[in-house]
Amino acid sequence: MHSLPAFSALSDILRHGLVWRAGEASRAELPGVPSGFAALDAELPGGGWPTGALTELLPEHAGIGEVRALGPALARLSNEGRWLAWIAPPYLPYAPALEAAGIDLARVMVVRTRSPQDALWAIEQALQSSACGAVLGWPEKASFAQLRRLQIAAEGSPALAFLFRSPLAARESSPAALRLHLQSLKGELAVRILKRRGGPLARPILLTPAPVVEPLRHPVPVTDHAMDRALPAAPAPRILPARLVHG
Repeated sequence: MHSLPAFSALSDILRHGLVWRAGEASRAELPGVPSGFAALDAELPGGGWPTGALTELLPEHAGIGEVRALGPALARLSNEGRWLAWIAPPYLPYAPALEAAGIDLARVMVVRTRSPQDALWAIEQALQSSACGAVLGWPEKASFAQLRRLQIAAEGSPALAFLFRSPLAARESSPAALRLHLQSLKGELAVRILKRRGGPLARPILLTPAPVVEPLRHPVPVTDHAMDRALPAAPAPRILPARLVHG
């Protein structure tokens, strides 16, 4: 069993980083993936979307720009040849808009699920596989214990881990390291940091410039037929079912 080294003064302890001070944003050990929005990166520990941690996005409503906010980071990862796993999205991802955002559609896979439990299982498996650059999940509901499992899976994964949840979830506690509320403000997409290492941020951050088309806002909701439907003008993302094995 290892013992902590002796320190002669409180300043020594602070200098060695053994104490987290709530009034300061944490300096993440691993650099984040740049979001593509300088104002947001300046407020995120690690200077971008965190790796090895769970991030919750709480949009005011579906299609407000929840995927748009991730576009630059997803484009970077896909062009590095890394997979982008979309687990149980509420709408069919709009391939032309993803392509216009610079995302390589050949590296996008959409996983269909039959139940909230299947969605949580698929998100956890995608994170544990270490095969993905980013995992985006839309669980219909999740308990604290289930979210904790996903946080643990994210800690052992090199992928960015994003959960899209209802804004009502902000009233509940969560093990996620980062929680963001997305809203419209002055005609722009704005982010409020509800939780981060170092404390929340009271003022909203405007994400500009913003693309015209929201990649997730497709008029056809996800159904068995809609998810199998090919899209014109661009190759469609890969559609995969979540196959569960219950012991």
